[in-house]
Amino acid sequence: MKVAASILNCNLLHLEDEIKKVQVAGIDAIHLDVMDGHFVPNLSFGIPLLKVIRPLLTVPILSHLMVTEPEVMIDKFIPDSDGIIFHIEATNKAADCLKMINGAKKLAGIALNPDTPLSEIKPFINCIYEILIMSVHPGFGGQKFITGTIDKINEAKAMIRYRKNEIVIAVDGGVNPDNAKELIETGIDVLVAGTSIFHSKDYAETIRKLRCSI
Repeated sequence: MKVAASILNCNLLHLEDEIKKVQVAGIDAIHLDVMDGHFVPNLSFGIPLLKVIRPLLTVPILSHLMVTEPEVMIDKFIPDSDGIIFHIEATNKAADCLKMINGAKKLAGIALNPDTPLSEIKPFINCIYEILIMSVHPGFGGQKFITGTIDKINEAKAMIRYRKNEIVIAVDGGVNPDNAKELIETGIDVLVAGTSIFHSKDYAETIRKLRCSI
């Protein structure tokens, strides 16, 4: 089980220390939530912050573009990202987005909002590395996990069961040690957690609890 840390709710006044601490604590990846104030009702990070944290990290950075028309921004994130995830709801050019990401030999992912059916990504299933299932409505950290997400994860596992290409399924939103056990039992591959890690007293212990909840 892998755990990715979303830095959206870390202490930004001490960003470098937070990045170093969570990496030492054993995180598998950094999940960078990029918000444009249009696709979601919030503004967050952009290219300058990505470039600042890149030299601090030895673990992968996955840039999660919660932006309208991600095809316009992908090329700007490619140089300093190990993977790029965009929302299927935010573009009518998903094939072009995947072509750009895969062409740059980066990990390509598609995210789905809670109300979006998995059928929306089925035409692109052979071109992606990761399906990111949102378990909250995106835009703000610290929200409560939507329990119906479990059924969606099970549906996603069934959809990719006989695919030859490796596809990782991740869940993002409201993930914490209290619900991690149920999530892990679905066979999910990656838990994305932010508030539960950065608002805890012991990052390493929280990551351990998330990863080893069974």
